[in-house]
Amino acid sequence: MHQADMKLCLVLLILLFVTLPAQADNAWQAWREGKALLLMRHTLAPGSGDPAGFVLEDCSTQRNLNNEGQQQAKRWGKLLRQQHNGEITVYSSQWCRCLDTARLMDLTTPTPLPVLNSFFAGRGDGDKQTQALMQQFAIAQTAQPTVLVTHQVNFTALTGIFPRSGEAAILALPLTQPATVLARINTP
Repeated sequence: MHQADMKLCLVLLILLFVTLPAQADNAWQAWREGKALLLMRHTLAPGSGDPAGFVLEDCSTQRNLNNEGQQQAKRWGKLLRQQHNGEITVYSSQWCRCLDTARLMDLTTPTPLPVLNSFFAGRGDGDKQTQALMQQFAIAQTAQPTVLVTHQVNFTALTGIFPRSGEAAILALPLTQPATVLARINTP
């Protein structure tokens, strides 16, 4: 590699590391101002889908958070309180692993929102649910910072991103498909 090429690579690396934190800071500011939502996949619940005999109202029939997933949710709560010390609205899928993630963040009582429910393995209608979610948040601003706790399939349908357990993205309002991703936030 020529010296000029090495210098160019170094400059590009420096710009990358300077730009990424600034983008994240701007995304968090938009979230605090209600101009963006934080969409997150529930924290770690080992496995895929739900066991045979799944019943929405019975957590014992579902895939649930393990200890690490519970700790991740608590760390998310701490991170979100560091980002905003006021009221935060939390919506969640009705699945136990999502509600538990939302409750363990200890921000507020989560509001179950059926459009956030999983549509994996034909459990719902992905297109209709995604459209309904976009309609619900076809607004320029929310009254306060808002968190949506959902599933991988819902997250991917809206953003095109395949998130890890507990990963989040800050999405600009109004919601579009694909959503405008202001920042991706790794599981704390």
